[in-house]
Amino acid sequence: MAMEIEPGNGASLPLDEYNAPVSMQPLPVGQKSGATILCCNCGAPIDGTTSAGALCYDCIKLTIDISEGIQREATLHICRDCERWLQPPAHWLVAAPESRELLALCLRKLRGLSKVRIIDASFIWTEPHSRRIKVKITIQQEAFQGTILQQTFEVEYVVAYHQCPDCAKSFTANTWRAVVQLRQKVPHKRTFLYLEQLILKHSAHKDTINIKEVKDGLDFFYAQRNQAEKFVDFLSSVAPVRTKKSQELISMDIHTSTKSYKFSFSVELVPVCKDDLVALPIKLAKSIGNISPLTLCYRVGTSINLLDPNTLQTADVSTPIYWRSPFTSLADVQELVQFVVMDIEPIGPTKGRFLLAEATVARASDLGVNDKTYFTRTHLGQILHPGDQVLGYHLTGTNFNNPQFEALEDSNSYASSIPDVMLVKKYYERKKKSKTRAWRVKRMAKDEGEMLPRKQDQERMERDFEMFLRDVEEDTEYRSTVALYKAQEKARADKMEGVQAGGEVAEMEEDSEGEDVPPINMEELLDDFGELQVEDEQ
Repeated sequence: MAMEIEPGNGASLPLDEYNAPVSMQPLPVGQKSGATILCCNCGAPIDGTTSAGALCYDCIKLTIDISEGIQREATLHICRDCERWLQPPAHWLVAAPESRELLALCLRKLRGLSKVRIIDASFIWTEPHSRRIKVKITIQQEAFQGTILQQTFEVEYVVAYHQCPDCAKSFTANTWRAVVQLRQKVPHKRTFLYLEQLILKHSAHKDTINIKEVKDGLDFFYAQRNQAEKFVDFLSSVAPVRTKKSQELISMDIHTSTKSYKFSFSVELVPVCKDDLVALPIKLAKSIGNISPLTLCYRVGTSINLLDPNTLQTADVSTPIYWRSPFTSLADVQELVQFVVMDIEPIGPTKGRFLLAEATVARASDLGVNDKTYFTRTHLGQILHPGDQVLGYHLTGTNFNNPQFEALEDSNSYASSIPDVMLVKKYYERKKKSKTRAWRVKRMAKDEGEMLPRKQDQERMERDFEMFLRDVEEDTEYRSTVALYKAQEKARADKMEGVQAGGEVAEMEEDSEGEDVPPINMEELLDDFGELQVEDEQ
């Protein structure tokens, strides 16, 4: 029998219908009913299913330090001589200030940084003289399961000086392991000055521990054998040289058979220079294009470039060919004679910067004394005009102690083709007090030894350097292989002296207008950033 329950309003319902389940309305899509708890530290309501440790995110950042165990201070070592940084244990690397290489070195220096994830790292500016480097680092790490923290902190590095082993060896005598002995048996240093500029331009001397100047050349000392071999390869790529190698046993360990050697590389340059008069062996002249044996050397590169001024025919004598049948110069630039062009007429074809012409010249010392003139052919038809001065070799009445020239005089084919005068280059008259050049060249730091050069040797060296600078000014092709720099400091000082002297600069410019020296464009000059200085404007 079913029981009935009477409701409050007097209606009665069966008991089965009262116990029947009641349908619930579903929740909207996207709404979750998660458990909510309070943070155990600050009491803020948080989601209890995702929060770990019953802490809110702000309390986690305040109570947990993910950078714990990471150094906040460290020391960096730098060699003040070569400015390289020490990477422990014994590696020295080159790194510019605030560079990526230096930043990587700073990060590798810190202990405990490998346990976290690096997000960002950057330098903070410090005073250069403070010897402090500051780095700002941003890291990430998982504090609890599902909770990742990100933190930024600063690390300060102290820069300490420490001499590297290579610099320590350079300041100690007799520590070299290889030496390159560069020699050329000529009476002047013009070729060495040009080779010095090539070495500086390509930084081929960066590994040398010492450069010593000797009688006929230079000695380059190295701490390792492969560095000397690399320098010898550079010399072979820019000049015609012959190399000999020798080694000397210094010490030997009889137990391990370990030996220590010193290596010497003897490098000999060909004794033929630019603008030299060359008498070739007749057999050699026929084998390199049947050129006339009496030629001019107009360039020395990887081979000797010769020119016949009578026909503009050129020939190249490579290094192996030269050392199979070596020859010397018949006359060098110290024996050049000054001539005056009386008349010139172009007659032949143009070959590069050369133009064949017939010229009538007279010695400058004969003007007003006699009327003797010489008729010759020359390759300088593009730059010579009547009245110009030119330098050349006076062959008539000159005795040469040379077997190749004697063979030419005895030959039936070439004896009649020997000219009276062979012109070499145009002569630009300069004042005794040369004007200030707006350009300059760099020089290598060389060890001249304990004794200073004699006065006559010093004058000869200055004369050779001035002759080299004039070659750079006058020859465009020669100048293209040399790095020229702006003489900013010197020009500024000369300008200030001129202002104090009350207009002497204007007079110097007026006096120098008559000089016909070829100018050098400012576009060809480089800025020497090593000498730039920041000056405060007042």
